[in-house]
Amino acid sequence: MLRVRCVRGGSRGAEAVHYIGSMLSKGFVGWVQRTFQSTQAAAASQKTCTVDETTLQDSPVCSYNEWDPLEEVIVGRPENASVPPFTVEVKANTYEKYWPFYQNYGGQRFPQEHVKKAVQEIEEMCNILQHEGVIVQRPEIIDWSVQYKTPDFESTGLYAAMPRDILLVVGNEIIEAPMAWRSRFFEYRAYRPLIKDYFRRGAKWTTAPKPTMADELYDQEYPIRTVEDRHKLAAQGKFVTTEFEPCFDAADFMRAGRDIFAQRSQVTNYLGIEWMRRHLAPEYKVHVISFKDPNPMHIDATFNIIGPGLVLSNPDRPCHQIDLFKKAGWTIVTPPTPLIPDDHPLWMSSKWLSMNVLMLDEKRVMVDANETSIQKMFENLGISTIKVSIRHANSLGGGFHCWTCDIRRRGTLQSYFS
Repeated sequence: MLRVRCVRGGSRGAEAVHYIGSMLSKGFVGWVQRTFQSTQAAAASQKTCTVDETTLQDSPVCSYNEWDPLEEVIVGRPENASVPPFTVEVKANTYEKYWPFYQNYGGQRFPQEHVKKAVQEIEEMCNILQHEGVIVQRPEIIDWSVQYKTPDFESTGLYAAMPRDILLVVGNEIIEAPMAWRSRFFEYRAYRPLIKDYFRRGAKWTTAPKPTMADELYDQEYPIRTVEDRHKLAAQGKFVTTEFEPCFDAADFMRAGRDIFAQRSQVTNYLGIEWMRRHLAPEYKVHVISFKDPNPMHIDATFNIIGPGLVLSNPDRPCHQIDLFKKAGWTIVTPPTPLIPDDHPLWMSSKWLSMNVLMLDEKRVMVDANETSIQKMFENLGISTIKVSIRHANSLGGGFHCWTCDIRRRGTLQSYFS
């Protein structure tokens, strides 16, 4: 068990969220302003902490960051992956050239030959992780093409391929994210046997409030037609998800010890971030950061922390608060342009999955075997590369970080951002 006694000092600033006023009441705006303080003010705030911590050896779950030595991991399954129905939230998160694919195949299985190759790639990835001394766990195989109905909507499912999207480990706690796509409403079912086992063996288990995913959660008239539209809307702070109820995907949060960095995205709203902030306080501080990103969805192919004070920052999606990290003494690394061919299908992501890597420890990284440029970058940083090809798995929307959720890393709770 971790017991923390904190004495806080200093003032708190407020992060301006100017556009919320047009949507929400004055009282709520004041609450948002008080809650989402800028990371600059947070960094300037002084905090004295006295930590009384045991090693948590009795818990099967323990992970504080993205780089401590990896001991156990959940790896997703591509089996039975189903194309999600072409709803407004799916349209807002996918590229226009793939919209006919969703319109024609929504509710059906992804191309089976492609999925078969993805299954083979992920099995090889699991074998290599085990060879590196990592315990590998897998979710259940479920038929995601089955249609379901709630009082608010009907849908089919998606997959259990990306545990990073739905699970967040903070210390000895597993947090189930509520999600924002209707096709992912019941995705948690594939992970429940594993989570129940971790819970029985001593882990904390929290399920965030499940949204109704009623029509009010989405801007049904979200005006997106071109990439230019995306840029304009993102610059205005407009997203397809509203503030009707809390929603978030776990992959919009990046851990660095006591500091957790989150982004408002197409699938994570401010209410969701606020729920996480209150839930994790006072041991952890959640900072809201933003990027020049026309389609923000999941932070780990935009801003991927790979070591203490070491972060990969996507040059196509610069961080608006990057100077704060520089002032804190962090090293900002710009990854090279991805090498994935233009004709390779990426139904649910961009080419920047090349930087969506998995750190096995500070000196070992799992990286795509085809991405020779980023391999060289890591080697120049003194980090050994473990090469695995997951090109077909990439097509389903994730790189190594997405395809995994680290359950246990050997390390302690520390501060890296001050």
